[in-house]
Amino acid sequence: MVDAKGSGSGGYVAEGGTFERDQRYLDARITADGSSGWPVEPGRYRLVVSRACPWANRAIIVRRLLGLEGALSMGICGPTHDADSWTFDLDPGGVDPVLGIPRIKDAYERAVPGYPRGITVPCIVDVPSGAVVTNDFKRITLDLSTEWTALHRDGAPDLYPVDRRDEIDGLIEPIFRDVNNGVYQCGFAGSQDAYEEAYRRLFARLDELSERLSRQRYLVGDTITEVDVRLFTTLARFDPVYHGHFKCNRRKLSESPVLWAYARDLFQTPGFGDTIDFVHIKRHYYEVHRDVNPTGVVPLGPDLANWLEPHGREELGGRPFGDGTPPPPPIPSEVVPPGHGAA
Repeated sequence: MVDAKGSGSGGYVAEGGTFERDQRYLDARITADGSSGWPVEPGRYRLVVSRACPWANRAIIVRRLLGLEGALSMGICGPTHDADSWTFDLDPGGVDPVLGIPRIKDAYERAVPGYPRGITVPCIVDVPSGAVVTNDFKRITLDLSTEWTALHRDGAPDLYPVDRRDEIDGLIEPIFRDVNNGVYQCGFAGSQDAYEEAYRRLFARLDELSERLSRQRYLVGDTITEVDVRLFTTLARFDPVYHGHFKCNRRKLSESPVLWAYARDLFQTPGFGDTIDFVHIKRHYYEVHRDVNPTGVVPLGPDLANWLEPHGREELGGRPFGDGTPPPPPIPSEVVPPGHGAA
């Protein structure tokens, strides 16, 4: 969840220099039975994302793996924003063609006039009213897996299997705390002590995950699950952004044999790497975070061709989609532009 206020960090620096993420959301849920007041309906809602944002990238991947493109349309904001809002600057005339608005802030204001918090992606908008229903990024992907099942494609994988949920949930929280959010706590730390604490927790957790993944292809069981999606979007940004920009520099991902092979395995799996836009990712962090990078200069590296090198993880067994099948290629309007992915 990256916001559009201040640096775009999605949080604030607390006393003592620790970065704290604002986790107050519009948390309505879209459910199969409609008991929430928001029933699952094909064509009614629009998922709004930016390819730059790791939290939004999760929703892009899950939507694609489950084959929800025809049921849940997607609006894509550009990689940068001002202090006011993410904008639809990639669309003709700078206006989202479905919602008819230039800024996602307009949809937040329709939900809550004078909306007081950060304007974040991902969010899901009710198209008829033009109002944001939810921006609770932690819940959005789980509900796509569990509440939208009637609209899943044939062969959709089970990303949140009932018999594995306790194990998945047991990994989701520490990975969020120490890795997904941990890189931000390094990058936006307001004191040396806060930075060092976040840095140590980050790499301790990565070491633990590396040990786990040295024995098995995926984090839980022998198939891809929700927790793999959540870890992947941070790993994909590690060398291009977090290693230098956020001072997460004990070693690069590409210098961590197990995690690097795991990340390449997922990157080369349909639905993962074909959602990654490295140009948008780098532009967002280096141009928007002027408190971290005052010049706004965007680095040219790293070389991305190595994302496509063989990973060898097949030797550990596993079935990426379980009893399901790979998703078809992305629809033409959602293809990452040439030159924005791995070479």
